[in-house]
Amino acid sequence: MALVELEEVSCDLTTSRVRTRALDGVTLSIKDGDFLSIVGPSGAGKSTLLDVIGLLRRPTAGRIRAFGEDVKHHSYSRLAKLRRENVGFVFQSFLLLPDLSAVQNVELALKIGGKDRGREARQLSIEVLGRLGLSSRADHFPQQLSGGQQQRVAIARALVTSPKLLIADEPTGNLDPESAADILKILCELANSGVSICLVSHDAKVAATARRRFRMDQGRLSVLDSEKL
Repeated sequence: MALVELEEVSCDLTTSRVRTRALDGVTLSIKDGDFLSIVGPSGAGKSTLLDVIGLLRRPTAGRIRAFGEDVKHHSYSRLAKLRRENVGFVFQSFLLLPDLSAVQNVELALKIGGKDRGREARQLSIEVLGRLGLSSRADHFPQQLSGGQQQRVAIARALVTSPKLLIADEPTGNLDPESAADILKILCELANSGVSICLVSHDAKVAATARRRFRMDQGRLSVLDSEKL
């Protein structure tokens, strides 16, 4: 079953002086259980594509069907609801709140999603942190954690709502090689357990961990053969 389908999607980014075509006729289908990666140079349109897939940005043209619904005419509130119920995000810069502990950062995702049930929410957050090897760090604050540990907290936050699709935008970009390898191992394990993952990276070695591989260049998406990695 396709979770997200893009058909001839284009997206223009406009300032007061310049209009840039960030996506140019992109067609892509992300199926349940997929693990795909997208590589390309800076400015190729990778992050814009993730924004569209994650229902954060409306395209200029084309058709999008997401989680069983044609979203072309959806209101922003309806798109937000679909996003909360179906998509988890992991970013390069972690985006953890510094005044909240690891478990509180994870719990926050449940509160935003309307799934906060007090002690039950805390227990679920601790369980997800435990899956990522952070049981002993649940009450630590971000500044007390290494970069790799912070990224694992961010992954836990994305997973705690049981999303159908995990979107990872340069998840190893701010990490040392050892921590990056640890995060890639976690993503592979999640993919093998059935979590659908869409990964963006400028690093071809990172992208090579995915089952399906694509390249963005000047807003266009193409299939990337494994021998070119």
